[in-house]
Amino acid sequence: MDTLLVDRFGEVIITNDGITILTKMDVNHPAAKMVINTARAQENEIGDGTTTATIMAGALLAEGVNQALKGVPVTRIIEGVKLGINRAIEYIRSRSRAVSGIEDPILRQVALVAGREHHDIAELVVEAARLVGEEKLKEPGFKLADTVTSEEGADNMVFSGVIVRRERLNAEQPLEVQNARILVVDDALDAEQVGEEALSTEMGFKRYMELQEEFKQNLAKVVSMAVRAVFVDGTVHQYADEILTDAGVMVVSRVSSKELRKVAEFTAARAIKRTGLRKDIAELSKCLGFAEKVYEDEKLGHVRVLGGRGKPAATILVGAATEEVVDERERIAKDAASAVQAAVRGGVVPGGGSIELATAMELDRMKAGIKGMTAYGVHCVAEALKKPLAQIVANAGFNPLEKVGDCMAAQAESGKDSLAINCDTGEVVDMVEYGVLDPTLVKTYALKAAGEIAEAILRIDTIIKKKDEDSAPRPAQTQEMEF
Repeated sequence: MDTLLVDRFGEVIITNDGITILTKMDVNHPAAKMVINTARAQENEIGDGTTTATIMAGALLAEGVNQALKGVPVTRIIEGVKLGINRAIEYIRSRSRAVSGIEDPILRQVALVAGREHHDIAELVVEAARLVGEEKLKEPGFKLADTVTSEEGADNMVFSGVIVRRERLNAEQPLEVQNARILVVDDALDAEQVGEEALSTEMGFKRYMELQEEFKQNLAKVVSMAVRAVFVDGTVHQYADEILTDAGVMVVSRVSSKELRKVAEFTAARAIKRTGLRKDIAELSKCLGFAEKVYEDEKLGHVRVLGGRGKPAATILVGAATEEVVDERERIAKDAASAVQAAVRGGVVPGGGSIELATAMELDRMKAGIKGMTAYGVHCVAEALKKPLAQIVANAGFNPLEKVGDCMAAQAESGKDSLAINCDTGEVVDMVEYGVLDPTLVKTYALKAAGEIAEAILRIDTIIKKKDEDSAPRPAQTQEMEF
């Protein structure tokens, strides 16, 4: 089910996304804020699995507190939690199934599960993954989720190219240019400035006039190189606007740094500062990029760059009729994209809470060989690992104790770690056969993050409110009084 978030102005967000709910809700308790930070770390690192991380952290904390209330020393609980988390991560990794290339049909199933069974979004995400390629997906700094964008009234599509959420500088410039040489200016397109104090002197004014003349020559140089599109980080001087418009050049100004970098990488352009325009034509030509087509979508109010000769790029455009729905579809697509990328990087495991349950049973076996109270900490991890499946079946309207017990018995009897509950029928089924798969990295990182936050909170003995460091004691004030 979805959650409706309402602020004091009546603005609403309708979502099922865990990180959106956690970061937008009004939370005051410091421990709760620490748990939310766990979900935020999961989102930043993996991009999916925030609900899993939160459920695991909450379950670990609850079970740890229960053990402490029974008299188990907190240090022994924490020791066991560390031991259990490490073993659980090792076990999950050992059960991981590798993805055999970008064409593996497993990726569509991963996208479908993370994308909450939106088939159209799953198709878009998988196609985008194919466009950028496996090598790009494995790059540490690249996030497939960053290729997702949304617009009201847009048609769902994926294409090889980038979107710049800006319009042409003016309507007199061409709406579309083809086989375009691209100039990327990571600066304002203006002459170098002279300080006001210097400008008031004869030498300063002379320098100002020299810079203005140099700027005009640089613009003439750009026109002579047959540049057809210019993307600028800052503002564009009125003279530059006029000259480039007359030359039939499309100019897009105030482009965000992120989008400017995407354009540069996709077109193989080298972003330059305004001083870089001083280079001679041969050197400046080496900084230019190329795109088969650059055009403005007047309906959606953005510019698209297609057919670049640089690094492969893809854009996933999702649309809907209303702002609330389109925002949620964007969040769903980002989750699906993050899950697909995580699967390519680290493989997949059975979903539906099955792998966590199998890991819990492994920890139960491990616990039998541990002497002392450390075993109680391992028990906390095992109980927390049962929570995802219990939550799933509870959401479906079944008795979690009964269904978790049925799954444990079925897994023990068959030796399969992929057995969980079909939430339509309540029967124990094989998640792999049903195509319910999750990225391994989502599971292992959620466990690691949950363990760290549980340990940090369990160590807390006292909460003390800090004084406001900005409010230093004020000196006594004297006041004259009239009688």
